[in-house]
Amino acid sequence: MAEIKTVGILGAGKVGIVLAQLALKAGYNVRISGSGSVQKIALTIETLVPGAIASTNQGVVSKSDIILLAIPLSRYKNINSKLLKGKLVIDAMNYWWETDGIREEVLDPSLTSSEQVQQYFSKSTLVKTFNHMGYHNLQEDARPEGADDRKALFVTGNDHEAVDEVADFVNTMGFDTVIHYNLADGIMTEPGSELFGASLSKADLQNVIDHFDETEFGKKIKEAHEEQKQ
Repeated sequence: MAEIKTVGILGAGKVGIVLAQLALKAGYNVRISGSGSVQKIALTIETLVPGAIASTNQGVVSKSDIILLAIPLSRYKNINSKLLKGKLVIDAMNYWWETDGIREEVLDPSLTSSEQVQQYFSKSTLVKTFNHMGYHNLQEDARPEGADDRKALFVTGNDHEAVDEVADFVNTMGFDTVIHYNLADGIMTEPGSELFGASLSKADLQNVIDHFDETEFGKKIKEAHEEQKQ
């Protein structure tokens, strides 16, 4: 994989803005797009993320080495799947009923959200992270490598090399990582799980992940999988 120099962010909401700020602080070039016109977004970016470049989705993707999806989950199909062909993509999205509406209208209940996003962007390599920590914590809890009070993010995907590359990227953004190599495991950090909204150390995050099946949410997921097999 090529060296990451420019970070492209699709989504200029709260999470997208915070990720842009962290990326700039880490020394990356940053390009960002939103749902409005480039001119409208440029004003917001100039104020909140001076140094980042506002652009169209096409402009972001064509000139970036890694893409972060930071849009409402219900809108990912608004992006042409071919646009992200060949790209390393971070899925920072979650299903959130207040924004996305009824789950069954957005997602197939038999698959996790990231699996469905990967199916849609079938020519891209998807890794899930940045989705389980609130934007305030992402903004306030980033720390240099080795800091005693450093927090951790879960990083998972099916492509080992891509997961490792994204984990290195997350490290440069200010967080330790707990790594899995199964995109479906992203369910462990989605809304409803004990990890969603939590800001934990690597040891504490690892502990919850290791004992996920014992949590209330984990038991529900396990039951749902068993019902599907019947």
